[in-house]
Amino acid sequence: MQQHTTIQTELAAFLRKEGQTINQFAGISGVNSGTLSSIINGNRPIAMQQLDRITAGMGLPEGAFYELYIDECVVHSAPDWRRLGPFLHRCAELDKLDCIRQVVQIIMDNITYAPLLFDTAEEFYGQGKLQAAALLYEGVADSEKYQHSERLALCQYRLFTIRIGQSPEADFRAATRFEYFVERLEEIDQLEALRQLADIYIALQHWEKARLLAEELRHKTSIQYEIRFYKTRKKKELRQAPKPLCFYILYAYWLQSKVCEETGEYERALEYVGLYSEMSWIVEESAEVEQIRDQFSRLGTVYACLYRMMCGEPEVLPEVVESIGTPGLGLLDGLLKAVQAANRYGWEVDELISRFQPLLTPEGMAFGQAERASGRDVQDQYPVLLFELAVYSLKAEKIEQGIRYIFGSLEASAALGSIACVIRCVRLFEQFRPYASAEDQDRYKQLINRVQVAHAKQTVKTQDRL
Repeated sequence: MQQHTTIQTELAAFLRKEGQTINQFAGISGVNSGTLSSIINGNRPIAMQQLDRITAGMGLPEGAFYELYIDECVVHSAPDWRRLGPFLHRCAELDKLDCIRQVVQIIMDNITYAPLLFDTAEEFYGQGKLQAAALLYEGVADSEKYQHSERLALCQYRLFTIRIGQSPEADFRAATRFEYFVERLEEIDQLEALRQLADIYIALQHWEKARLLAEELRHKTSIQYEIRFYKTRKKKELRQAPKPLCFYILYAYWLQSKVCEETGEYERALEYVGLYSEMSWIVEESAEVEQIRDQFSRLGTVYACLYRMMCGEPEVLPEVVESIGTPGLGLLDGLLKAVQAANRYGWEVDELISRFQPLLTPEGMAFGQAERASGRDVQDQYPVLLFELAVYSLKAEKIEQGIRYIFGSLEASAALGSIACVIRCVRLFEQFRPYASAEDQDRYKQLINRVQVAHAKQTVKTQDRL
């Protein structure tokens, strides 16, 4: 019968092969000779530090025996947290995620390990070992899925923060999965969670969902503000939110103004600008609060002009132009809105376009985008800007220039798989096809073919992801 491989048998075989005594290996590894003898004879379990020293003494890579360690100390014996805790930490340090996954699957049949795993996950999370932390959070969440506990909600919150930022599809899945657990979080934790959820739905252009979350954020923060600063009696010491409470109220108003902007409700957006610009109610005092005041004051000044422009007030256009490309208003956001307003109200903005013409490339826009204020990527809006410039040029009877902008928008849309913008470009070109040269018409056919190919590839990728 073949002998079962263990760390002890591996160590004994190594000593025989190398012709080393236990005392000699003790000198090499730094493990006491009596301890080594007990380990080889199976009379003593191996501690984590001893395992690493033995592995190094045998000249093997770090973690070489970790799978065997799981088999011996977790599968075939009662798990001892004094060994498991250090083992999980070492696995996280060495990025041995499969080992962590195996341990979690084995021990989580016993729910008493949930608090210990959760505390370890919190340590990993704080150290930035996010993938290792995620495995522990998943194990705890799965073991407590019927408990309706705050720990379960916090696990889901941590998993949400770890999973977002990979792709829009992943963000959407993470957000919809986590939403159910927000109400189970401690009240103060709900604020940051709602802010993050609203940011995701803004970026995904789910405007109504973002609006509801922003209103919920404002409502919950207002309650916390009342409890913290206006209640004469406080039953217990209140936890601090990650940011001053005034930030969440102002940010909720800002989110609602952005939703109104994206849905074309500029007069209503102006009302929200007034709400986050008026800060006399703030009673908090700190350097961070002063920075928040300054931040929203500057945003209020910029966006009040922007929304007044979109409501048809040409006198604020110079102020908007001066704000384009500043930290308050990104280059692409500002330029796009200015051209859209010019198209809507028949304004002449040749000087504005000429001023920013050198930056009308994807690289230029990315370089000049001071911030993603609306939560969108620069690439997403670039073909829209080119389309609006095409409309502006064609209205001014600059046919050749307008067609060039249409082609630019089509190329950018093909790269992104943005069919909505492609359709608008096609409709616009068809209106002016009689004025296009034969060369431009041939170029148009080539671009449409490229768009069709790009769309087919994008469809296949989307189906694969689903």
